[in-house]
Amino acid sequence: VSSAPEPVAARPAVRRHSVDLRRAAPWLILCCYLAAAVAVTARLWADPAGRLQVGDPHDVDLFAWYMRYAATAVSHGRLPALVTTALNPPQGVNLMWNTSFLLPGIVLTPVTLLAGPQTSLTVVLTLSLAGSAAALFFVLRRWEASIPAAALGGAVYGFSPAMINSGIGHYHLVFAVLPPLMIHALLRLLTGRGKAVRTGAWLGLLVGAQVFIGEEMLVYTAVACLVLTVALALQWPRAVIGRAGAAALGLAVALAVALVISGHALWVQLHGPLTERGAAEFFWSTNLSFFVSPTGNVLFHTSASALAAQDTHLGTPEVLAYLGWPLLAVLAVATVWFWRDARVRTAAIAFVVLELFSLGAGSQPYVSGKVLPWHWLAGLPGLSSVLPDRFAILADGAGAAVLAFALDGAWAAMRARTLDGAQTATRDRDRGATWIPAAVAVLAVVPLIPLPYQTAAVSPVPAGWQAAFTRLRLEPDARVLVVPIPNVGHSMPMRWQADTGEPGSMIGGYYLGPAPGTRQAMFDPMPARSTAHYLDKAWAGVRPLNSAAVASIRAALAVWRPAAVVAVTSPGSPTGRVLIKLLGRPGYRGGGVLAWRR
Repeated sequence: VSSAPEPVAARPAVRRHSVDLRRAAPWLILCCYLAAAVAVTARLWADPAGRLQVGDPHDVDLFAWYMRYAATAVSHGRLPALVTTALNPPQGVNLMWNTSFLLPGIVLTPVTLLAGPQTSLTVVLTLSLAGSAAALFFVLRRWEASIPAAALGGAVYGFSPAMINSGIGHYHLVFAVLPPLMIHALLRLLTGRGKAVRTGAWLGLLVGAQVFIGEEMLVYTAVACLVLTVALALQWPRAVIGRAGAAALGLAVALAVALVISGHALWVQLHGPLTERGAAEFFWSTNLSFFVSPTGNVLFHTSASALAAQDTHLGTPEVLAYLGWPLLAVLAVATVWFWRDARVRTAAIAFVVLELFSLGAGSQPYVSGKVLPWHWLAGLPGLSSVLPDRFAILADGAGAAVLAFALDGAWAAMRARTLDGAQTATRDRDRGATWIPAAVAVLAVVPLIPLPYQTAAVSPVPAGWQAAFTRLRLEPDARVLVVPIPNVGHSMPMRWQADTGEPGSMIGGYYLGPAPGTRQAMFDPMPARSTAHYLDKAWAGVRPLNSAAVASIRAALAVWRPAAVVAVTSPGSPTGRVLIKLLGRPGYRGGGVLAWRR
């Protein structure tokens, strides 16, 4: 007996219910992204002001310093200065050559002032993971991906091993919210989907904002945009040429808007004081084995693979390539099977090229450096300082797009087969088979499931630190020598400065600056640099303080000319005895801190 047909009056209600679900689904997905980000950072949230991620404490201390620096400026009613003597006086530091994270620091000033810079970093990290996933979800939806496929693609990008590992300490990289939006805006210009002036203005706004988040990620995004432009031009040369005029107008508007926002800052960087050139004292790229060797930050890994990542030059934060055999195989098959889909084809081209770029310009096992594309691009202006392994972040976004569009393609093929079927049993069987592509896609990304970050306590402010500065009664810009002297290997004094705001101006620092006489970028090129490093090693107990070392410290003090010296040590330690010999009786002694005013 057949059932009675549905009343006509009930049908609109069902349709409204379906529409309501479609409207609510994106918000539910965004909530899921946020919940996942909170889960990954849960151990940080147990004590957001006092816990940091294990694996890169020096960079976390550095970004805590940036957050305090921006908040201090805003609290005094001004924007942060782009060149500052808060570090490395009297020369100072050009923050535009450093990962100064100015825009997030300004926005989160209330959090920093109320709860401390580490809390702001915990907020940033959580929102970066969820926000990056949400950004790609938004872009995939605009390019007609279904809600489930776009949700999976956004999750793969926002919570990829490249993003999770960058989040150990590289906040300027893990805050990858704007790159998908910039790429989306460019594609709208190139394909004619967006109005030239409006879309160009939006692109310029995004570019200007990214300058004050992290110029490095802006360079990677620009290269990715170039790759996509070439891919489109090769596929549809006549269409691209036909839209060249409107696209050029949009790009001109974007450039104008970006320069209005960031032009002064770029001028300070390129023509102001303390300008640099070339790469700093590092250059690394992805190893081929990293594509299939999981780090310790994903659920499924081995102790050997985790140890291999930790033993690389800069450890897990620079091991960004992992996608695993299952996902790589699915992406390869999906690319071949759905090659006719322009979206799959274009995203796949970008994925392959960006992953090749991530291999760098040097030699790989079994691969000559000269056959790698980055070998021929690394020397171009503006690209010499790029660290190629970090292209993996945007490559993962392209791979996520391939997965999302191919998943929709598989579903469409299944539905078409179901509609063409003549028998009910065949239709039912094929309808059930539509779950197969979803299952394959989900199983392919299961190896990427991240573990919560391991955490450790931040370096506590030494007892007596604030009392020492209260006793010293220094002017806000007074030059202070802190022992240990902050540098690339000793960031603790910068953490103490970030947590307390003292001192206002500290000799040395962990920063990039021009080498004296050459302008070549290097870490902490402070005056008497070698003596500072030696004194730090003596403070740590790994170098003796002989008569020659004492003489070099005396000469360095004449160069540094500090208004005060604050040493986190005891009078009976080798460092304490030498400083007392050179500076006399300390004006303050307490809680493991010695202080002299000169």
